[in-house]
Amino acid sequence: MTATLSLYLSMSAFALAASITPGPVNILVLSSGVQYGFRPSLRLVFGATAGFCLLLLMIGLGLHELLAAFPELTTIIQWAGVAFLLFMAWKLMSSSGELGKSKTTSGPKAITGAVMQWLNPKAWLASIAGMGAYAASGAPTLIWEFTAIYFVVCFASVACWAYAGAFLARFLGEPSRIRMFNRVMAALLAASAAYLVLG
Repeated sequence: MTATLSLYLSMSAFALAASITPGPVNILVLSSGVQYGFRPSLRLVFGATAGFCLLLLMIGLGLHELLAAFPELTTIIQWAGVAFLLFMAWKLMSSSGELGKSKTTSGPKAITGAVMQWLNPKAWLASIAGMGAYAASGAPTLIWEFTAIYFVVCFASVACWAYAGAFLARFLGEPSRIRMFNRVMAALLAASAAYLVLG
């Protein structure tokens, strides 16, 4: 029982460290929180969490073997990720800065977060490392338990970024300040894209 609890705590710590640290998805979620508020941003949070956990599960069930057999897939994922990050950076850069309360602007969709995870080589590496550390035996029970724990921890962690954005919105207020904030976030996303190419 103690060994099982220790394993679950270790899985949770890994998920927390990987999920709450700054990265492209969290930058986008923070910006969404500023622009659209906490609750509308939860769609993006859910999409990012579900997308990553699906990737994690698929890696655990053997998807990593496909990457080993076809290493060029890693390059394709990397360049697709760069293109998507630059697209999201452009969307932020060209934002009007108006707070998204109207019916026509409901904020990023869940699919945006999921796509960002699947096109992020770092998410693939984290999935491979996590499954390698906690479910290397390939035992289905361990794979599913790790994925379930990761979902809870990841959702809570990414939601913190949405809440932080919603909190910041109180101080930004004016469209000009929102535009400036979005441009800083766009620059960070572009820097993330550059890191994928040069790192």
